[in-house]
Amino acid sequence: MRNVVFVLPFVTEGALKFVSGTANVPGVRLGVLAQDPADKLPPSIKDRLAGHWQVQNAFDPRQIAEGVQGIAGQMGPIDRLIGSLEPLQEPLAEVRAALGLPGMSPEVARNFRDKAVMKTIFESKGVPCARHRLAHRREEALDFLADVGLPVVVKPPAGACSVDTFRLETQDDLDAYLARMQAESGPVLFEEFLRGEEHSLDAVTVNGRMVWYSISKYWPSPLTVMENPWMQWCVLSPRHVDVPAYVAIRETGENAVRALGLTTGLTHMEWFQRPDGSVAVSEIGARPPGAHFMTLLSHAHDVDFHHAWAKLMVDDTFEVPERKYAVGAAYLRGAGTGRVKAVHGIAEANAEIGSLVVEARLPTPGQQQGNAYDGVGFVMLRHEDTDLVAQALRQAVEILRVELE
Repeated sequence: MRNVVFVLPFVTEGALKFVSGTANVPGVRLGVLAQDPADKLPPSIKDRLAGHWQVQNAFDPRQIAEGVQGIAGQMGPIDRLIGSLEPLQEPLAEVRAALGLPGMSPEVARNFRDKAVMKTIFESKGVPCARHRLAHRREEALDFLADVGLPVVVKPPAGACSVDTFRLETQDDLDAYLARMQAESGPVLFEEFLRGEEHSLDAVTVNGRMVWYSISKYWPSPLTVMENPWMQWCVLSPRHVDVPAYVAIRETGENAVRALGLTTGLTHMEWFQRPDGSVAVSEIGARPPGAHFMTLLSHAHDVDFHHAWAKLMVDDTFEVPERKYAVGAAYLRGAGTGRVKAVHGIAEANAEIGSLVVEARLPTPGQQQGNAYDGVGFVMLRHEDTDLVAQALRQAVEILRVELE
């Protein structure tokens, strides 16, 4: 038996899928370190735990280390320490190093987490990416802009999910942002604005070799969705990815992972295909993708990818599944922010594309919508024919409309 601690900052439906997947790995005795009490866990998971430890801040390395030692007192020496969220990867790596546990090192975790460090490594290793500058002062930002011009993208060096990420198109945009930057503390990452179609590449690397990957196309980019509240985001993952069109990004993705130092794990990379056909990496995380991508991957392969990720993290092994379907998701949201009043077009959408729907979560009246690009609901589609899924995604966002109060 192997004693595994899963760090679970918050009890959410998505996080519980990873916890359950870990509990189902053969030969695992599971402990959970969480900010929530054990009673908040569903009985299907709580009853299977060999240990639980509550902390105030599950992102604090000191509290994680104390919690791991506390759980070890409940279930015996710990063999693995894992967690699925991106902000956890650096503190988990620090604790692993301190306690002598296997897994991603602090240096590698920082390479993935700090986007300025990441892109500097890419440049040194010949991995194509956007030109960038980590600016601590207004003058550094202006020096960078003198080289690349507008538009540019600005973001936190350790951000995720397009939070606090902006595109500066005009001089007025730039002046307003620089005034804000001067009033705030902390560096800002300025990047060349990459033009082209945005995609992602999810990949599994084992012992330094990419053994599996998946491609997804974004309609439109998450940043464009954030800038236009009326848009509903779509993702399409084709059935066939071992095709000539993706050879360049497959090789680039493997080079990017190798350059950052990861030997075994699941990575999520966002990349652009430029108008001339060349590729450029936007950024990459050493963690599972968000926005229900793991569920999409599960539907594409008829395999539980939450369980497959857990087995990879615990056993350093991955059984490459057969890809059976193209899959896609339409993420539903209303224009702006507020509470959901109604969802229109459900009957029509069901008549038009209902046969392709494999999972759906429709927004419910009274549900609060923020400004996230993945909205407050989704419809997932699958079929053997990629073009049919693409057409159905277009129909979904044209027919379904979320009305906010």
